[in-house]
This record gives sequence, C-alpha cells and structure tokens, in this order.
Amino acid sequence: MTVFRMGEAAELLGVSVDTMRRWVDAGRLAASRDEHGHRVIDGVDLATFVRAQAGGSDGGSEASSARNRLRGIVTAVVKDAVMAQVDIQAGPFRLVSLMSREAVDHLGLEVGSVAVAVIKSTTVVVEKPITTVGSRGRANA
Repeated sequence: MTVFRMGEAAELLGVSVDTMRRWVDAGRLAASRDEHGHRVIDGVDLATFVRAQAGGSDGGSEASSARNRLRGIVTAVVKDAVMAQVDIQAGPFRLVSLMSREAVDHLGLEVGSVAVAVIKSTTVVVEKPITTVGSRGRANA
C-alpha cells in the first residue's frame, strides 16, 4: 500500500498543505500517523477523494465520448490569418491547442477567459516517475 505525506499529497493535487490539513481536519479525507508521527494519506483513499472532487460534467456535452476534460484559464492566444494557438493553464498543467482562427473567434477565447480542454486520443503515454513526487509515496508495510 502506498501512502503520501501531507505535502506530497498537496503537491499531487495542486493545492496547499493548509488545504490538505483542512480537508483532513474536516473529515473529508482520512489520514493516519506514520511511525514518526507524521500524518499520511493512503494512496487509494487519495485517489478516491480526487475522483469524487472531479465529479461529473463541468458543463461540457453529456453526449461526448471524451472523458479527459481539464478546466482552466486561457493564458495566451496567438492568431494569424487562418490558424491560432491557444494556451490554457489547468492547475499546474499547461495545455496548447492549435485550431482555426474562426474557431477561436466563434468561441470568444481570449486571455483570462475560462475554457475546458477536452482530450480524446487513442494514444496516451503513461509514465511512472522515478524521482518526482509520485515516487516519494511510501510503501506501508
């Protein structure tokens, strides 16, 4: 079983450690103490909590087969005569989309507006980090 310290869990979720502590103190997320007295969160419990927080739809089409939806803020729009590049910051993630200028104008995308990046792909590469926060999760014996 993998467990995460409060700081590690906070970094994975893109929130502050204080937010994690408030969730635990409010009983929204279970935590226990490790052998050193540090509060830790079971990886399965954390995953369940994240899924519940994500909820269902974020206002998108319920008829869509796409399941990967990242809500964020538009941070840049670069348009030329035909095409445009739109940058969205969704939590700690930067997403870049290339689309027609017509689509950008039709959607009214501009810096500071809220947008949802919907990702549908037959190829999604999954990596297991070696030295990042996810690998610091500890196996609980």
